[in-house]
Amino acid sequence: MKSISGSMRSLLGFAVSTAVFMMIGGVPARAANSATVTVTAVGKKQAPPAIKKEDIELFQGKERAQVADWRRGETLFLAILIDDSLDQEVASQWNQLKAFIDSQPESTYVAVAYSRNGSAAVAQDFTKDHALASKALRIPLGTGGSFSSPYLSVQDWIKRWPDHGGDRRSILMISSGVDYFRGGFDPVDPDLDSTVEQAQKKNINIWTIYYPDSGHVGRRFFRVFNSQSNLSRLSEETGAESYYLGSGVPVDLKPYFEEIEGHLENQYLLSFAGNGGNKGKFTRVRVTTEMPHVEFMLPASVFLPPQ
Repeated sequence: MKSISGSMRSLLGFAVSTAVFMMIGGVPARAANSATVTVTAVGKKQAPPAIKKEDIELFQGKERAQVADWRRGETLFLAILIDDSLDQEVASQWNQLKAFIDSQPESTYVAVAYSRNGSAAVAQDFTKDHALASKALRIPLGTGGSFSSPYLSVQDWIKRWPDHGGDRRSILMISSGVDYFRGGFDPVDPDLDSTVEQAQKKNINIWTIYYPDSGHVGRRFFRVFNSQSNLSRLSEETGAESYYLGSGVPVDLKPYFEEIEGHLENQYLLSFAGNGGNKGKFTRVRVTTEMPHVEFMLPASVFLPPQ
């Protein structure tokens, strides 16, 4: 057997060293793609402290998984979606909403749209000029915008949402949750599951605030109960929260905006390796910590992109 020449030995050594470097952290392994999900830290009694990568454990299904990256998501794309069928009295709360918009850090891009006719009519595209975004707020159409579906409107905006890489993404939707397109007497809206899946694929948290619409049909008890349940599922399964006060009109939306603002200030982007196969697939993940009085909100499922 012939011996390996010095140059060949050096080349082989370089190749082995490069492969080892890729495996231990220099370059992500190509055998599996990386999925990124937004994780919101919640303090049970007070605001959560800063959380480091070594403070958490990740589980994919029942198996513990390795965290590839854990970082503060500094940039946020926040889309405010207002149902045009809402009772017009909601506009009396716009000063609180403007204060919420103005309180966002400079790294937050804000957009404003109105849900009507199953689509998201964008009044102001994403901008760092928060005063400009606030100017896009107006009185909803009320009965004139009643032929709408909040879920189809969310889907419409998600499809047109620009790709901003690994930044955080959130939708704040103020709606009755009543679907005048395809919703009926069934407890679960027919477009709810597909809306959740599309949001999970794009890693978009959907925060919802219930407010009654202008129609009498939408205020019937069973419609209100079902609509609030659907809004809750939409939020919880996309890693966010839903807010409502019984079936009546919320007295003040300010506490809701303040709580959402607190959640947005404590979000992290978690990345991990996963094999999505040829078409991609959803997987359930769980994040835990031994830090006292801290828990996490994240989507019910995370989408692993195709190989």
